[in-house]
Order: sequence, then C-alpha cells, then structure tokens
Amino acid sequence: MTSEGKHADTVLDPLFIEESEEGYRNPTEVKMSQIVLPCHANHCGELSVGQLLKWMDSTACLSAERHAGCINLNAALPWCISNSFLTLTEHYVVNIIAKVNRAFTSSMEVGILVTCEDLYTDRQWKVCHAFATFVARRTEAGKVQLKQVIPHTQMEQMEYSLAAERRRMRLIHAEIITDLLSKCQEYQDAVPAERTRVESVELVLPPHANHQVSTFGGQIMAWMENVATIAASRLCNAHPTLRSIDMFHFRGPSHIGDRLVLKAIVNNSFKHSMEVGVCAEAYQGGEPLRHINSAFMTFEVLDSDRKPSTLPRIRPEPDGKRRYQEAIARKKIRLDRKYIISCKQTEVPLSVPWDPSNQMYLSYNNVSALKLMDTRNNWVLTSEKNKVRLYTLEENHVLCFKVEMHVGVPAEQTFHLLSDLRRRKEWDQHYEECEVINQADEEDTLYRVATPSVSKRGKGKDFILLASRRKPCDARDPYLIALRSVTLPTHPPTEDYTRGEVLCAGFTIWEESSTVTKITYYNQATPGVLPYISTDIAGLSSSFYSAFSACSDFLEANKDSLAALPPSAMRHNSGAMVSPQEEQWHQ
Repeated sequence: MTSEGKHADTVLDPLFIEESEEGYRNPTEVKMSQIVLPCHANHCGELSVGQLLKWMDSTACLSAERHAGCINLNAALPWCISNSFLTLTEHYVVNIIAKVNRAFTSSMEVGILVTCEDLYTDRQWKVCHAFATFVARRTEAGKVQLKQVIPHTQMEQMEYSLAAERRRMRLIHAEIITDLLSKCQEYQDAVPAERTRVESVELVLPPHANHQVSTFGGQIMAWMENVATIAASRLCNAHPTLRSIDMFHFRGPSHIGDRLVLKAIVNNSFKHSMEVGVCAEAYQGGEPLRHINSAFMTFEVLDSDRKPSTLPRIRPEPDGKRRYQEAIARKKIRLDRKYIISCKQTEVPLSVPWDPSNQMYLSYNNVSALKLMDTRNNWVLTSEKNKVRLYTLEENHVLCFKVEMHVGVPAEQTFHLLSDLRRRKEWDQHYEECEVINQADEEDTLYRVATPSVSKRGKGKDFILLASRRKPCDARDPYLIALRSVTLPTHPPTEDYTRGEVLCAGFTIWEESSTVTKITYYNQATPGVLPYISTDIAGLSSSFYSAFSACSDFLEANKDSLAALPPSAMRHNSGAMVSPQEEQWHQ
C-alpha cells in the first residue's frame, strides 16, 4: 500500500475509478463500508490496524470467491502496506473496494483500495492500497484451473498487465535479500534484541472462523499486529505507530480448536524506524507446531509534533544475526522501491543509479512503464507508408510516439533477434555503436549506445541503457523489450559525446499467427531523442519508414538461421535465458 499522508485530500487511485462505459461494473468488484465506532479503536483513539486488516481481508476474499466461483480458497497475501491511520471520529466511514486484477493457473491477484469519508464534509481521501494473492485449493477432481480475467477498460488492461510483473517480483524477492546479506554490518553499542521478544497464545474459537471453517485470515493478522506492537513498545517505551507491512505470507491454514502461538521480536532498529518480525504457529494436542504465517512490520514513534523520534539501536542475539541483517536488506529494498516506483515520473531524474540491490525494482519500473504506454488507447495516427504507421500522443506536456508494423516472422524469433541491441545497428542508422556493459542476469542487460550527431558540427550522443526482456505469461501478453536510461559510476559522460537519456522506450511483440507478428516500438520523447524524430512527427520526413523497413528486412534475413538453432542456443544468443522461476511464474 502507498501512503498519501494523514488526512490529506487526494485523487483516488485510478485503478478503481469507474470508466465512461455506461452501465459497466467489474464482475469481481466487491465493496464494503464500515462506520468507525469506539469499539474499533486502540488505546490511542486510532482505528485499530488489526480491525482494518480484518475488513480488507474479508473484502478481498469475497472478490476472489466471486471470480473463482467457489469458497475453497487459501490466502497467500504479499501485503505491502503503508498507511495514514485514522484518528477515531464517529462520523468517519471506511470504504473498501476489491477486485480481481488477474488470474493465473490456480492463483489470482486481488487489488484492494481503502478510502475514508467524512460524513459531515463529504471529504474523501485515500488511506492505503494493497495487492493480495489467493490460491484455489485442490478438489477431489484435482488441481483447480481458474478462468481468465477479461479486461474491459483501459485501467483494467493496465492492472492485468502489471499483475504479471508484480508476480515475478514476488518470486525473486528472496534472492535479492540473499544477495544483500553479505553487505550488512551491525552496531555493537545497542539494546539487546531479546528484551523485545514477545510470545502469546490464542485459542481459535468458532467466532474466529470464516465461512470456510478456517481461521479468519484477518483475525490472524490482527493477532500478529498486536504482538508486533508490544515488541516495538518494549524497545521504545512508548506507543509505536505502524507504518508499513512488508509482507504477510500465509504458509498454511488453521482451524477451530487450534492453539496459535504468536511470536514477535524487533529484528533491527534504524534512526527513525524499526522492523519487527512476527510469526504464527499452530498446533492441536500433542502435535508439533505448524508454521502458518509470517510478516515484517515497520514501526515509528511520533513525538508531540507528529515527527519521527530517534530510536535506540538493537544488538542481535547470536541466533538473531541473520534476522538483523535481513532487516537491513529489506530496508534497502523498501527505499529503492519507494524512490523508483512510488514517486511520480516528473519527480525523479530520468536516469536512476543502477545497483544490484535495486535491479529488481528498476527492472519492474522499466517494464511497467512500457506496459502502461501499451495500454493507452488515444494515439493519433500521424503518417503511414506501406503499412508502417507512426502514431503520436501528447499529454501533460509529454510527447510519446509509436511505430507499428507487421512482419512474416514468428513472434519468438522476432523477440530473440530484437533482444540483442548489439545487432540493432544492422538496421537502425541511429545506432552507431553498441556494447554490453553488464549482463546483470538472464533478463536484464546494461548497454552503452552511441548515436551520430544530427548536425554536421555537433557531437554525437551516447546512452547508458537498461534493457529488460520478458516472455509472455500467457497468450494475452506480448513479448516485451523495455529500455530506459540508468547511471553507472563506471561510465561517466565523456568529452566526445553528449550524454542522452531515455525515460521509456521499447518493443511489444504480439503473435497474431504462427507466421505473422505485430511489432510496436514505443518511445517517450526526451530532449535527447526528439532531434532524431522531430521531422517525422512534423510530417517533413519519412525516415521512420526507412528504419523499420530495414528492421523488417533484417528479421526476414535472419529468421532461418535463428530457427535452425536449438532452443538453448537461441536463448543464449539473445541473452534471454529461462529463469529458475519461469515455470513457477507461469502457474
């Protein structure tokens, strides 16, 4: 979820704004409205976070059930929450909307938006936003195959497309944590973490069960939030404020009669925040404990001016050093995510520093920006020549353009041929030089590209580009090659070239048949790119046609040689190898 500031008036999230199609409503949409009562408050007069989580979980679950057509669901909730909690006022109403963004084989992503409404003033503002994953359990007939979500509006298409990228991020999150551990150092003069340890037990009774006769997920989350708050209070000796939940991961169900053992400890503290790790374990009778849930919660302590207070440091116990280090890694990832994803594009520089620790979010941002451009439906046809079309889109003083054409080359072969930017100079006159700087992994590559000057006396430009490649998750997705500028300390600007920047560019490659592919090239024009295409947009030139005709010829000339390669060699040739998570990502 993303924070909008306490009681700040905001424009509600576009994900849930009704579009202009008269009479249309998403069939999976579920709404809940709850008036805030004194019984919903904690001892500080704020709406209890646990109560809010219960309401959110109920709404999301009902939306998932509506799509699945059954109640046999498990929650696997990667909640990412930042919040502006509500000071208790009896005329406030909490409104929650949930809808299914996308269904995979047996899992689905549900988007959740929470807003608050002041009944006396009609003022509304966003409280938080989250994405939850629900998994359909196996039946006697075997594994469940969920029906596909069919997007009807531009916003639904956008969220449908981004859901696949969010799923990919969740699957590789653990790897990023592992990569960062070796870089963490600990403070020695600090409070022992053991002092913050909390353990509490709860008996699951019928009122705690949902309509699936399992322990209500929202109830488990509320219990976990309670012990996490106690652990945080033991460090700061004050009432802490929950600011974010990194992830709720439901590992298994629990049922009526279970004893739930809830454990919490402060993993690490920073200058103005602390991370509390929480886990829930269940058992009945003499059976061993079952780990059913875990989460990481970030707390702050606010002073009388509502400013974050400085917190004491934590010294981990011998068995807690890994938790201590992982907390530092998660904080690093949260900061990178906030900087790269949460900020508006106009608020950050075009080129973002690249580092292995922020690679996952840079890649996500790179691909997501291209997907967002691909879902726009108000492009204007500027010119056309021999079925090569140039479109433009101008909004908020930003000019975007796209070039569209069809080729008689299979989509996968087109994807592999265009993925290697080193070969682009074979058909694009604007690519004078192209070298690989860093093969970050099988899907992300860093290139340095040099382009000639557009004038006789001027210097050429060079670009440091991150190329992110994606294969389709299913038949409703295209192949993607997303490009954006990044900054590398090892490759500063030089006197020979003017450093240019690309905010968002790349290809979408759609398979229309086994032999026909639609290629669309997108570019959000920046000052570094405009000189190369301004005459085409003005209708004074058709150089775009020459470039993409050369691209078509290049693909036709190389399709046979690429098709003759075995699949493993084809993947190696393009640098787009199959990732270890690819099989899981498609489920």
